[in-house]
Amino acid sequence: MTQRTRLRWNGGAALRGTRSGAVRGLRLAAEHVLTESRRIVPIEEATLERSGVATVDESSLTAAVSYDTPYAVRQHEELGYQHDAGRSAKYLEKPLTEEAATVAEIIAAQVRRSLRG
Repeated sequence: MTQRTRLRWNGGAALRGTRSGAVRGLRLAAEHVLTESRRIVPIEEATLERSGVATVDESSLTAAVSYDTPYAVRQHEELGYQHDAGRSAKYLEKPLTEEAATVAEIIAAQVRRSLRG
């Protein structure tokens, strides 16, 4: 005797779940990069550090980390500036490069989590 089991695939729900996991992963990953960046951002009065934000555009599934002061770009790019110990130029580029594997794992973990329901 053959036993049958019915399986119903709800692709739309699966895709929605995957997308929500990706959004959550992007948000957590961007926050991670921001945290790491704040550890090395040049600091004098902490204005630059406080201006840092992490954002996610859910429609395009992209995340951004930015600093919003008139001198943020100059501080990031000018390698000749002197900074306090542990602080440096390339305060966004370094953490993003060094934490790339962690960023990928954060996103992947959230997508996996969303698939488990």
